[in-house]
Amino acid sequence: MKIFVGNLSWDATEDGLRQLFEGHGEVVSVRIVQDQYTGRSKGFGFVEMGSEAACTAAIEGLNDADFVGRPLRVSRAQEQGDRPRGGDRGGDRGGPRGGDRGNDRGPRKPFRSRFDEPQYS
Repeated sequence: MKIFVGNLSWDATEDGLRQLFEGHGEVVSVRIVQDQYTGRSKGFGFVEMGSEAACTAAIEGLNDADFVGRPLRVSRAQEQGDRPRGGDRGGDRGGPRGGDRGNDRGPRKPFRSRFDEPQYS
């Protein structure tokens, strides 16, 4: 029963988040995700609750609740297999490429190196 907690203040702590969620049931674990280079919070984290009832109560009770000056976004966390992966976006970035769509750059000049004879026209 893992819960996603978004819109966290950079001043939020895992202990403070644990205390907030303990009001709705047993808290198994709390983790605020941090940037690996700066060590600063990325503004979201995860709370794992002990039971389904505690999970539901926490989501209903704490979504939009004020915590360290910001309204929390609380929802059920998606399993890693269920969410879209960021790295697999495919190769097509749009724009006219190949096929019969034409070329928007116009005709190209032939390549000349600096060692070629000058071409005067």
